Amino acid sequence: MKRQFSLAHLTVLGCPPPEQTYIAARAGYDFVSFRLIYMGLPGEPNYGLAENKEMLKQTKTALDETGVRLLDIELARIYDGVDPKRYVPAMEVAAELGGRHVLSSIWTDDRNFAIERFAELCDLAKPFGLTVELEFVPIASVYNLAGALDVLRTAKRENAGLMIDVHHFHRSRDKVEDLDMVPREWFRYLHLCNAPAEIPPWKQEMTRILREERLYLSEDGIDVASIVNRLPEIPCSIELPNVKRAQELGYEEFARRCLQTAKDYLASHPRMQNISGL
Repeated sequence: MKRQFSLAHLTVLGCPPPEQTYIAARAGYDFVSFRLIYMGLPGEPNYGLAENKEMLKQTKTALDETGVRLLDIELARIYDGVDPKRYVPAMEVAAELGGRHVLSSIWTDDRNFAIERFAELCDLAKPFGLTVELEFVPIASVYNLAGALDVLRTAKRENAGLMIDVHHFHRSRDKVEDLDMVPREWFRYLHLCNAPAEIPPWKQEMTRILREERLYLSEDGIDVASIVNRLPEIPCSIELPNVKRAQELGYEEFARRCLQTAKDYLASHPRMQNISGL
């Protein structure tokens, strides 16, 4: 089966959804992954299509003209005091554009609140035919595999799943063997990238690398294959922000190189049939 790839928002941060879609098509991607929920981070543009009807129209046109599909939207964060209903407009747009998944992560240390709000988010997404994929992030409150599985097992929502980001998995120091214990149906797509193998001891440096300086899969760094080949055959969303390279090459050429190096790497590191019975 042909492996499918999505162009993630952070890889081409400065591109609004219509432009991102055309770039994805020209570079050879199957999907796009949009950030339709504005996070208010410094320097981050607002691509909230629920409020920008003209851009929404342009995005529909781009998807129709290219045949590229919407894989997921982000980021429905769970943080202190959040009301998940604020994410409903973005989910409506995702469904309208044919999206499949909503990405979530947890940024509150209140476990009960986090699980309640995550479960509510899943319930709100269900009528739109969307699943909610929980991503653990090493700088967040739920920062490793055990924490994510605790949320999923306690929330008990059929449309909830687990989204593994290769960078985050490596930084969390989890063991690839532990992925064998996760129900296969919880894996629906993954975030693909590379980064230096050495884990920064400071949160500030870890944050800088994950947002600004990830690497091509072809470069020395994380043992990406050991993680990816432990998972089912699912779409790979290439989330590979590298500010310097994007500026030097332009977003389209950078996106193309991200994809080609990923394909070459995965082709040279085939899945072993005896791993997890896959």
